[in-house]
Amino acid sequence: MNIIDKINTEQLKKDVPTFRTGDTLRVHCRIREGDKERVQVFEGVCIRKHRGTVGATFTVRKISYGVGVERVFPLHSPLIERIEVASSGKVRRSRLYYLRKLSGKAARIEGRRVEVEGEEIVADEIAGEGGEAPEVAS
Repeated sequence: MNIIDKINTEQLKKDVPTFRTGDTLRVHCRIREGDKERVQVFEGVCIRKHRGTVGATFTVRKISYGVGVERVFPLHSPLIERIEVASSGKVRRSRLYYLRKLSGKAARIEGRRVEVEGEEIVADEIAGEGGEAPEVAS
């Protein structure tokens, strides 16, 4: 392992949650305005995930006041305080660029269901914080 690889591995975050394209994410990012710093939450659907080590990025799309807003976040950036998975979406593509053309109910993404220990549950309950045991969907 050379020096550049050592520096890159030191810069990687350890607390990155596992998420996929189609998941609704809540990204808490630090915003600096003048000499003050605050945390702003950007919540939307992950439409793209670019894998890599230090250069890994993901794109989140949300609708704000009727206008689509997309933002590309570096996955291991120190400006990102934390990433929460609000819900998991069932999609069959890695790039959801077709959502740009859709609006309203057509732009919704169906929730993903996962089978754990022989029982079917909603994936959102697995993605919950604190390592809680998932509840069984009836």
